[in-house]
Amino acid sequence: MAIRSLCVTEAADRPTVASFIGMHEAGIDITVVCPADHPNHETLRDAGVPTVDIRLPRNFDKQGIAALRDELVRGRYHIMHTFNNKAVSNGLRACKGLPVKIVCYRGIVGAVGFLDPMSWMRYLNPRIDRIVCVADAIRRYFLEMQPAFLRMPADRPVTIHKGHKLEWYASEPARLSDHGIPDAAFVVACTANYRPRKGIDYLVDAIEELPDDVHLLLIGRMDAAKLTKRIARSPARERIHRAGFVTNAPELAAASDVFCMPSTKREGLARAVIEAMAYRVPAVVTDAGGSPELVVDGECGYVVPPRDGHAIAAAIDKLYRDDDLRARMGKAARERIATAFRNEDTVRKTIDLYEELV
Repeated sequence: MAIRSLCVTEAADRPTVASFIGMHEAGIDITVVCPADHPNHETLRDAGVPTVDIRLPRNFDKQGIAALRDELVRGRYHIMHTFNNKAVSNGLRACKGLPVKIVCYRGIVGAVGFLDPMSWMRYLNPRIDRIVCVADAIRRYFLEMQPAFLRMPADRPVTIHKGHKLEWYASEPARLSDHGIPDAAFVVACTANYRPRKGIDYLVDAIEELPDDVHLLLIGRMDAAKLTKRIARSPARERIHRAGFVTNAPELAAASDVFCMPSTKREGLARAVIEAMAYRVPAVVTDAGGSPELVVDGECGYVVPPRDGHAIAAAIDKLYRDDDLRARMGKAARERIATAFRNEDTVRKTIDLYEELV
């Protein structure tokens, strides 16, 4: 008998959609809750993966909960697998009293605490059977929460890295000149949405220490007033470029010389770092969350302390001054994604988890 799984998500990314398709092809009877107007709906439909259009606009949506429960009863699912906060809180209510195993995905470190009532309505709820952590750092966070006597069972959080496929990263690098970067510049790219924990200010500090032909390309929503003021007073402001939100972020990273993720905390397994590494771009990351699980220090990039612009600058400078080192690390970066972060492994480990629960 095939395992029946209802996967609840609002906007799954490419690796997650590929995992759904991989499980379907492997014989899992998987149905995905996916809005009919989302691009993923067509991708899943074309791959033969059944979908249901259930909307969850709020943390506790009466209509959405009722629709989820009707689907759980109709499909007699063995597993409900949730992929975001709203899916967890609504899904837990929908499956009350039903003999279904509950699996939750967690992609960032922290933001869960014993004193937070909402945490008990989500990831600390004892009804949850497994929490799939995208990085070991997330699993460790759950297992080391204080006070110790309230901690969840050690087998509840499990690590399954989100895998990719190198074939996704075969596009030609983008033209950096479209963003005002000189052709001869040495370019450091960073893809993120600005928020304090992303540590962008420390990256700006680092650029100020580097030679005048080193430029910084910030990709993503970076229009915060605080960052604008910080750049405006920087002596390196003419070398800092903001691309804004774009649809070709991986190709921009591919055209760069180094990729940097300067997070101060809570980082999961940053997709932007994986994309850059897949394009043979060495990465400089901080020792925050799951980043050190991606980048092997000294082999495919550098891992530096968080909140240390000088350390970021020193790591970038090593790559700036040694073309052979940069090429060697870029090659190792791509190989690491090819061997340690494969989508096929994500599918296999998820199916193993399903089989263990059922």
